[in-house]
Formats: sequence, C-alpha cells, structure tokens
Amino acid sequence: MNAPNQSGWKPTTPEAGDGAQGGLATTTGNKALMLEEPLIFEIADNQTTGVDLPEVDAGAADRLGGMARDADIGLPGLAEPEAVRHYTRLSRQNYGIDLGFFPLGSCTMKHNPRLNEKVARMPGFADVHPLQPVDTVRGALGVINELAHWLIELTGMHGVAMSPKAGAHGELCGILCIRAALEARGDAREVILVPESAHGTNPATAAFAGYRVEDIPATPEGRVDLEALKARLGPDVAGVMITNPNTCGLFEPDMRAISDAVHEAGGFVYCDGANFNAIVGRVRPGDLGVDAMHINLHKTFSTPHGGGGPGSGPVVLSKALSPYGPLPYTARTKDGVVHLVEEESADEFAREHFGGPLSHFGRMTAFHGQMGMFTRALTYMLSHGADGLKQVAEDAVLNANYILRSMEDVLHAPYAHSGPCMHEALFGDKGFAEGLSTLDLAKGMIDEGYHPMTMYFPLVVHGAMLVEPTETESKATIDQFITAFRSVAERAKAGDESLKTAPHYAPRSRLDETAAARKPVLAYTDPQ
Repeated sequence: MNAPNQSGWKPTTPEAGDGAQGGLATTTGNKALMLEEPLIFEIADNQTTGVDLPEVDAGAADRLGGMARDADIGLPGLAEPEAVRHYTRLSRQNYGIDLGFFPLGSCTMKHNPRLNEKVARMPGFADVHPLQPVDTVRGALGVINELAHWLIELTGMHGVAMSPKAGAHGELCGILCIRAALEARGDAREVILVPESAHGTNPATAAFAGYRVEDIPATPEGRVDLEALKARLGPDVAGVMITNPNTCGLFEPDMRAISDAVHEAGGFVYCDGANFNAIVGRVRPGDLGVDAMHINLHKTFSTPHGGGGPGSGPVVLSKALSPYGPLPYTARTKDGVVHLVEEESADEFAREHFGGPLSHFGRMTAFHGQMGMFTRALTYMLSHGADGLKQVAEDAVLNANYILRSMEDVLHAPYAHSGPCMHEALFGDKGFAEGLSTLDLAKGMIDEGYHPMTMYFPLVVHGAMLVEPTETESKATIDQFITAFRSVAERAKAGDESLKTAPHYAPRSRLDETAAARKPVLAYTDPQ
C-alpha cells in the first residue's frame, strides 16, 4: 500500500518543442482526445450570429430613451453546435469531484449524492420564484423551516438565521448579532480575539465589522493557548472567533473552558463551523457554550460548491443572540402554517407569538437564502438519519487519520504527536531538498492525476499541505492517492529537479501565477 508508485514517476521533462504533454507535434495542436481549444473570440467573428432576428423598421419609434448602442457589441457569433462544443471542451480540462478524489483541506469536497439533485429538480422546488406571493410557496417555506429545525437540533442551539449565502457571509451575520446584543445593553466593545489556528476569514470579518483584531497564540500541540486567552480578556473584548475543529485538523478540548471564560468577561463566542463535518452527530456546539456558528451546507451537508453551485451559510444562534438575528425568518405557528416574517410584520408577529418585539439587526440579503441548497441539504439529512450523520463524522475522521499515519514517515507532520487528527491531515515542507517547495510537490500531484491539496494554509506551519479526504472516499481510492502522494514527496526530498517544471502532462504547463494575480488580462483585445 505504501510502496512508491514507480510507474507514476516521470523523472525527465518532455523534450523541447514537444509541448506540455510530450509526444510529436500535431497540425491542430490537439493530442488525441485532449483538444486544444481556442478562445471563443477566436472561433468566430462578430459579424455573424446563430439566431435569426427580424429586420428592424427604419421608421420605427425609438423606445430606448437615448440608450441605443452607437458601436458594435464586440461579441462573437457562433452556431449552437459551436457554442456547445466550445464549453464542453473547456469543461473536459477542469477537475471536479465527479472525476476523482479532491483532497482540498478545509473545503470538505465530498460527493454530492444524486438523490439530492433529483429532489432539487422537482418542479415545485426548481420553478419557485422569490417574488411569488407567500401563499403560493408555503411548501418551500416548510422546507426552509424543517431544515432550520434540524440545524438547531444538530447543534444544540436556540435559533438560526437561514439567509446568509456562504461561510464568510455567515461569519458577518454572527458578528453583527454580537454587535447588536452589545449595543442593546449599552456596551461598546472594540476587540475581537482570533486564535492563530482560526480560518483566515475570521479576522477579515471582524475587521470588516469595525472591530480591532488581536491574535491569541497556539500551544506546541496546535491548540488555543487557554491561559493566554484568559490573560487578554477584559471589558474591551466583544468576543472570540474560534474554529473548532481548528485549521490544524485538531479538536479544541478546552472549548468549554474558553466559552466560560469569555462569558464571564462579558463577551460572546463565535465558532467557525466550516469543519462541522468532523463532529456532526457527535458533538453539539451549543453544549460547548458557543453563541453563534455558521454551517456550510455546501460542505457538511454535501450541496455542490465551487464551480458546482452557490454556497449557503446558515448561522445557528444561542438564546442570548437569537433575538438579534436578521430578517426575514420563517416561523411555524400553532396552526401548522409556516410564515415568512418580513420587516413590515416583524414587530406585530413577535408580539403575538413571542410576547414582544425582537431586536433584529437588519437584513443580510434581498431574499431568504439559497432554496436549491436548502432542498439538497434537507434531502441529505433525511436520507442519512441521525445514525448516518454520526457515521459521516466518524468515517471522515478515520480517513484523515489513515492518511496522516500513512504519510508521517515521509512528510513532516507537525502535530502528529498531538494524537488523532479530526477531518484533515496537516503536513509541512520540512525535509524537502533545497530549492524545492510545497508548490512544486503540488504541481507534481497534477501529473499524477490529482487536484493539489490546500497549500500554505494554515500559516502556522511552513509550507503547509492540508489534506481532507471526507467520508465519501473508499479505502481503495485513498490508497491510490497515498501511493502517488508518497512518490512525489520522496522525489521532493530527493531533489528531483523535474518537479520545478511540473506539471508536464496537463493541458498547460506551469503558469506565472503571480503575474496572473497581479496583472490579469480580463478583456479580449483583437490582435489586428
């Protein structure tokens, strides 16, 4: 299982002039079924179109109000087969979860069950429109409310805001709830504490909300330094943003003590729930004293993300923060009817059903979240059941530990001594030959047929490589990945110079990523 993949090691680069994939040059640039696809502007000109439109009557009244175009639009004209083939060919050059194992750490790139897609495509869900009269979408509101109920049950919290569209959006929602709660008691605090092992979006969110961010160091075991945290708490600290399990792939055993200390100092605890997949069904954050936590439906509950679809980041809230959550929200009354509570009716509804108006901080989005993601996530929950969700966490942790222990003799594993990891295994570049880096190893993994792992994150480990297998990968798949990973790691340690120019067999060789980021070319310019 752990033997290097000899056939996968291509120790020499292709001969000059052979192209990125090697072999003889072809007239078209195509290499068998690997097609060389030009830009869409290079396929056709802007004088043709694939659609026939009626001639415009020169004497017809101008209804554009002075907004008529005075120059060519500059878009290419293609026939339908040309357009379909162009984007299909481009899609074949992408890597996706349906092609193979996606080891991105902290991203939870798990398989998206087709049952979820079937339910989401039912006409009653797929055709619903956010501007329909509420009485015509009671079923959709029921789905949102049912999902909200189970998110509260799984986390042991009091309420949930469903409208945030992604993880960072959810973080902002939680921090705004904290700010609203502090302002309601006339307590203007200025500081949010963020441990070194937290996600990078945590300090960004706190700063965006107007707080000053201060770091809390980690222990040699990769966990929050509890004593350093306690020493910094004071009347200026609004709260702490902590990721648990953290970005080192480790559970925070002092989480309850951290929450108690923050609460005693008058602050609130925000937990980044991006890694909830490791503890779902096993640990309830509410039992750990958490006040707010976003949940990435597109991670833990398998809805497509990245290029596969939009995210969704509901935020579960403690009893102390629930009254400050955003509008709108759904609520099921005693008669079984699910209501969508908007600004116009919020105070009256709360007085009738909650005994008085709530103190909502405002609104996060125009509409109430991602309906397609809600449908998929609820389908995933109901199809797995309580025992299945518990097994999700257990298998995800088992797979990550299998990778950690299979690689620790080849790669530096800085926290392997801390005990079992959770959902992801963390490695560093210590021991690589001089001149070789994590980036070189990652490019070598592309030649082996894998999307690279998360690189250079978390920042607390030099040359970090973060691998998250999720629960949906089989042992055979993971064994194959480990074999390739070990092979490329051994090449990096041995000083294999060919890694510096990898990938050699991808549609494109190594690009200048720095120039692409700093000087992007975002508009097509006709070379003529």
